[in-house]
Amino acid sequence: MSYPDIKVTFLGTGTSSGVPMIGCSCRVCTSTDKKDNRLRSSILVQSKTTTLVVDTTPDFRYQMLRADVKHLDAVVFTHPHKDHIAGLDDVRAYNFFTHKPMEIFANALTEEAIRREFIYVFAENKYPGLPRLNINTITTEPFIVGDIPIIPIVVYHLNMPVLGFRFGKFTYITDANRIDENEREKIKGSEVIVLNALRNAKHISHFSLTEAAALANELNIPTAYFTHMSHQIGKHADVNKTLPPNMQLAWDGLEIHL
Repeated sequence: MSYPDIKVTFLGTGTSSGVPMIGCSCRVCTSTDKKDNRLRSSILVQSKTTTLVVDTTPDFRYQMLRADVKHLDAVVFTHPHKDHIAGLDDVRAYNFFTHKPMEIFANALTEEAIRREFIYVFAENKYPGLPRLNINTITTEPFIVGDIPIIPIVVYHLNMPVLGFRFGKFTYITDANRIDENEREKIKGSEVIVLNALRNAKHISHFSLTEAAALANELNIPTAYFTHMSHQIGKHADVNKTLPPNMQLAWDGLEIHL
């Protein structure tokens, strides 16, 4: 299978509360370093002809404005938690300009949540101006969005199955603390991997920074970035000094060309 050259932009690299967190005055939340300001986790994937986002966070509108995304072909969802789907209503702006529904790619679990959370979108008698969505139900089988082939990878967020995605040389995994061996095989051979690393201490449903780094080493991926971070991980500059040269914390606005 041939893969187009792609650019990946990190639209957000924070956990569900974002960084700074409401009401917090810790050294991370009050940092003046822009890399310590983290919107909820999402990426933008672009080839020459196709533009898609992975997840529509509560910050989706601002993320699209900040990244100056004038055209969007599709949204690919990892799982149904609110910090990954809450911004979906704002795709209606793209509906307005393209005059067609937004293509949505989600597994059955996430599709069920979307239909429940955005029930008005699927009403028989729709109010004018509502989002228009075309839901494509995905499984563990590879699929294509435009000219971008995508391989789903099943990971576990405690007991919830979550989809990571491989885009050619690039693998993106968020909200996970377990990946079974058969799914790890899908990741091997990637040149870049992104893994969630919530904090330094162990967590019930996310990889810690140590666990994420160990997994990247175990899979023998040359370059690793970490995302979905809370303020508990520490300041960006301080943490990066402790990481090997081939690993670093991602930050909002980071671009990777593959």
